[in-house]
Amino acid sequence: EIDANFYSIDAASIMSKWLGEAEQNVSKLFGSARKSSTEGKPAIVFVDELDSLMGAHSNEVGGEIRVRNQFLKEMDGIVDKGKKLHVYVIGATNKPWDLDWAFIRRFQKRILVPLPDHHTRLMMLKLYTGNLGIASDVDLHELARLSEGFSGSDIRDVCQSAQLNLIGEFFESGKAMDKEAKPRSITMSDFRKIFEARKPSVSLDMLSLYNRWFEAFKAL
Repeated sequence: EIDANFYSIDAASIMSKWLGEAEQNVSKLFGSARKSSTEGKPAIVFVDELDSLMGAHSNEVGGEIRVRNQFLKEMDGIVDKGKKLHVYVIGATNKPWDLDWAFIRRFQKRILVPLPDHHTRLMMLKLYTGNLGIASDVDLHELARLSEGFSGSDIRDVCQSAQLNLIGEFFESGKAMDKEAKPRSITMSDFRKIFEARKPSVSLDMLSLYNRWFEAFKAL
């Protein structure tokens, strides 16, 4: 919508076993982003699993420290070169408490993304079941209620589990050898069995940790 170049990275795409190569990867990344901005197109650098690159770890080695310092240098360079560069750095992490303070203060906005509410869970269920063969008795509103406290990935996993269970049942029945045979539709009972066996991946204790961190470091 904003017609920007989007750069998505994580630790695997940056780190290298060769001395100095990881720092060069960071430098090239931001160099490309700055070039895009000077040519009139904003650049967004999205860092997934931010803590793995910018966290403070007791067992880190020299290469990790150099990469972190290179990130700090590049992020400072976005605003300190006397030019108005439209380069935006966005990070995502499940472990904000592991982040180095030097990085925390460089992110001008720190936003807590809560677990999905009922309406959002309903929209996710519609998305993830859209290509599945579900029976007419499947009530997505009821599934949204049953999935209270579930994360987006939890809801996706529930839908995938329902499909995988059905495929397993189809092969075990021996019908898979029949070219005209098709798996049955996924029923409400199938979903209920999964919800009975599965718990949310985010515990109440974990939610409390997120809320305490956000109250201490929020910046909106």
